Amino acid sequence: MRDIEQRWRRALADLDSLRRRYDHQMARDQATERCRVVAAWLPVVDNLDLAVAHAGDGGGGVVEGVRAIRDQAVAVLSALGYPRHDEVGVPFDPVTHEAISVECHDGQPPGVVLKVLRPGYGDGDRQLRPASVVVSGEAG
Repeated sequence: MRDIEQRWRRALADLDSLRRRYDHQMARDQATERCRVVAAWLPVVDNLDLAVAHAGDGGGGVVEGVRAIRDQAVAVLSALGYPRHDEVGVPFDPVTHEAISVECHDGQPPGVVLKVLRPGYGDGDRQLRPASVVVSGEAG
């Protein structure tokens, strides 16, 4: 009888371990799939950014509609855990920024983001892509 009880307890422990492994694997698979889908949508958001930038201040209601759609898409990405990073005037961080070029500007200390050419999305280990930026450099 004691042997049956030990086997029963071992089976319960094995089942509990299996359940934990399954939950962990399921969470990892969901995160991977979410990342894949969000990454597939980045070109769409980029094109909305380009459309708004190309229209400038003109265009009226259509431009405002495109801008609203872009803002909604950015909000959805943020809600999914991939916030947008397009800050200017912050220190350059090689983890979150990709320097495309360096420009010398009077009165601007070196290593500051001057312009964002393409925004980045995500934080830490959930980063989809770094922001492509222009960085201030030393006057030569």
